[in-house]
Amino acid sequence: MANMTIYFNRSKLILLVARPCNLNLTHAAGGSWDLLLPNIGITAMHMQLLNNDRVVIYDRTDFGKSNISLPGGKCRNDPDEKVLKIDCTAHSVEYDVATNSIRPLTVLTDVWCSSGSVMSDGSLVQTGGYNDGDHVVRVFKPCRSGCDWQEIKNGLTQRRWYPTNHILPDGRQIIIGGRRQFNYEFYPKTNSASKTYNLPFLLQTNDPTVENNLYPFVFLNVDGNLFIFANNRAILFDYSKDRVVKTYPTIPNGDPRNYPSTGSAVLLPLKINSQGLAFEAEVLVCGGAPKGAYANARNRNFVRALNTCGRIKITDPSPQWVMETMPLARVMGDMLLLPNGDVLIINGASAGCAGWESGRKPALNPVIYRPENSIESRFDVQNPTTIPRMYHSTAVLLRDGRVLVGGSNPHVYYNFIGVFYPTELRLESFSPSYLDPESVNLRPKIISPVSQSKIGYGKRVTIRFSVRGTLIGNSVTVLMVAPPFNTHSFSMNQRSLVLGGGKVAAAGKSTHQVQVVMPGSGNLAPAGYYLLFVAHQSIPSEGIWVQIQ
Repeated sequence: MANMTIYFNRSKLILLVARPCNLNLTHAAGGSWDLLLPNIGITAMHMQLLNNDRVVIYDRTDFGKSNISLPGGKCRNDPDEKVLKIDCTAHSVEYDVATNSIRPLTVLTDVWCSSGSVMSDGSLVQTGGYNDGDHVVRVFKPCRSGCDWQEIKNGLTQRRWYPTNHILPDGRQIIIGGRRQFNYEFYPKTNSASKTYNLPFLLQTNDPTVENNLYPFVFLNVDGNLFIFANNRAILFDYSKDRVVKTYPTIPNGDPRNYPSTGSAVLLPLKINSQGLAFEAEVLVCGGAPKGAYANARNRNFVRALNTCGRIKITDPSPQWVMETMPLARVMGDMLLLPNGDVLIINGASAGCAGWESGRKPALNPVIYRPENSIESRFDVQNPTTIPRMYHSTAVLLRDGRVLVGGSNPHVYYNFIGVFYPTELRLESFSPSYLDPESVNLRPKIISPVSQSKIGYGKRVTIRFSVRGTLIGNSVTVLMVAPPFNTHSFSMNQRSLVLGGGKVAAAGKSTHQVQVVMPGSGNLAPAGYYLLFVAHQSIPSEGIWVQIQ
């Protein structure tokens, strides 16, 4: 008998058989959409894919009752809670990709607008939140069954609400900023690293009464320093010496790109050469809301979102922004690195800004950005969803190449009526056009190494794969993608590496092999779990998990 999940939808008991819904909404050259689950019980405000192909999802504990009960009749008793002191519903779930089912999880303190990243052992370390959760560290260790959150009270030195995390080459996480926090700290704590360090850049980029610098965009550069973008400008920061190495030019026109103006950003795929090295890195920042958008939205005037992207080579001696125009204006969009080297821009709105009921005109069409194309041919509009994904929407890449999409609740509590965009509990997937059936003969299938293989830095690895159709050897690439922690239109710790190596050689009937070189250091790829893909003519294989150590 199939596994089943029981939860409450408003006042009705729902019995969900754990199998894909596969309600196809659209299908054409621009990708397709599938409704996976009509109700996961909570709104997907934060998401992280783990190396057991399950996705941890959570929202916030001060929402009131969710639509899914805690297991075994358990209740959470929290005298510090602002809404329900005793709450018998869950505010976190685990989504099993293989069975398309959910399992309720228990968070004890408020996780609203928090941050996180996966450690080298595969554990999700989640940091901060609101109210009684703002100093808490929570750990979720993936396992076959029964895993749940473990909470570390006072695990943080400072209150962290709207901060950004990044994994460092030494295995620690750095936690940067947050509301009224112009500083950073590290986790895990040691005797030599238990304090807080001031970061004046966060104060300098703080717009009075608006902020526009929350959830800063943070990327690990190839030299081991951190690129930090907040509001409309960026620095290169040496966290080991607590000093700014470089100040980048302000993005042209000076419009803000961080919360609540809320654009998004990615570090474009790093190209690893045959010695396991990379010397160049580029950042792409897209969308957001213009100056004054937040104040206008408070007065019910929802101005058009930005339709520009800025691209900058952060390793250049004299870096400059190159501006590009998107086919659609977008605020609160998510940017995801796809397993063929492209960038997906998805979710959000075309007017207003982030915040409660502050967005209008849902941006239903995703856009593909192809960084290797010439500047005039990089954007490609995709087929639309039918579900608005506004404030507090999320998206993460899955191992099979689909993108999991959830969330949207631009109002207070689980409100289903009387608002423009009701609390959204549906979970869907977007399949880029590389998953179209007509591409099946071009799609590689990895034979070896096996999933969950452990690989050392700088090692030469032979990748064996099969392709049904005719192989074009010079169109084969091998990529590694670090699955990120996604919330508020930014994917923390997201990273893609194109591995260098030799030529593709025949290894049998319809079987081929290519030798690639792993990244040479933690500056390029911090230790941990990555998804490895083989792409042929931009059609990626299903990924396998590899652990760099």
